[in-house]
Amino acid sequence: MFIDPTTAARIERAEAALTKDAAGALVRQGRAPRAFLRELGAGVAACVRPGSPLNKMIGVGLEGAVAEPALAAVEAGFRELGEPVRAEISTLAPPELWEQLAARGYRLAGFENVLVRRVADRPPPPAGVEIEIEVVPEGAAGQFCSVMTDAFCAPDGTGAAVDQLTRAAIAEVTEDLAATPGVIRYLARRDGVPAGGANLRLCDGIATLAGSATLAAHRRRGVQAALLARRLRDARDAGAALAVVTTAPGSQSQSNLTKAGFALGYARAVMLLPPA
Repeated sequence: MFIDPTTAARIERAEAALTKDAAGALVRQGRAPRAFLRELGAGVAACVRPGSPLNKMIGVGLEGAVAEPALAAVEAGFRELGEPVRAEISTLAPPELWEQLAARGYRLAGFENVLVRRVADRPPPPAGVEIEIEVVPEGAAGQFCSVMTDAFCAPDGTGAAVDQLTRAAIAEVTEDLAATPGVIRYLARRDGVPAGGANLRLCDGIATLAGSATLAAHRRRGVQAALLARRLRDARDAGAALAVVTTAPGSQSQSNLTKAGFALGYARAVMLLPPA
C-alpha cells in the first residue's frame, strides 16, 4: 500500500497524540511526578520514568529541522531524568532533520516498520475465540494487564527488535497504555480462558492497533486473527479509514499482519542520544 508524505504525517500525528495523552494521564494520576512533556510542532517529546517505552520524541520534524532551542530543552529534560533521548523518526522526514540529529550526536539504534491497511474490507472473525472489551474502574489494572504482561514476557524470538524490556517495564507500560484516554482494551478468551489481548486507539481517521499479544499456550489458535477482526470492525464502525500497527522488521507479527492484508507503509528510524 502506497503511503504518501501527507498520509504519513497523519499517522505520525496520531502516534504523537497517543504518546502525549498517555504521558499526560500519568502526570494527572500522580504516577510520574517528574515527567517531562513538551509539544514540538505536530510532534511530542515525553519522558515519564526510567526505562519506559513512552520515553520518546515522535512525529517531529515532518516540516524540516526542529528549532535548536526546543531540541536543546528536550535533551536537557531527558538528561535530568538520566534517560537517553529516543527519537522515532519517519523515513519520509526531510534530509535537514537527519543532518541536524547527526550533528547533535544522535546514533542509529534500529528501525520499526509501520504497517497499514484500509479498514473497509475486514477479515471474517475465526471461530472459537471470544472477544470482550474490558471495562474497569479508573486506576484499576484489571485482568487485561496481567494477561498482556505475561504474553509480552514470552516473545517468539523473531525479528530485529530494538528494545529488550524487563518484566517490570512491560507491566508498567501495559498499565500506562490501558489507562490512556481513548484507548480501548480487548481481552480474548478460548474456551472461557483468557488467551490474549490488544488495544485500539482512534484519532483523525487513523485506527492505531497499539499493543497486541497472545499467551504462549494459545498461540497459533486464531487469537490474534480474532482480535484483529474485532478491532477492524470497531474502527470501521467509528469511521476510521486506515488501520496502523508498528512491528519489528522481519518479525512473526509482521508476517501474520501481511497475511491479514497489511502492507509496509514506511519505517521509522530509532535514533538515540545518550545522556551526557
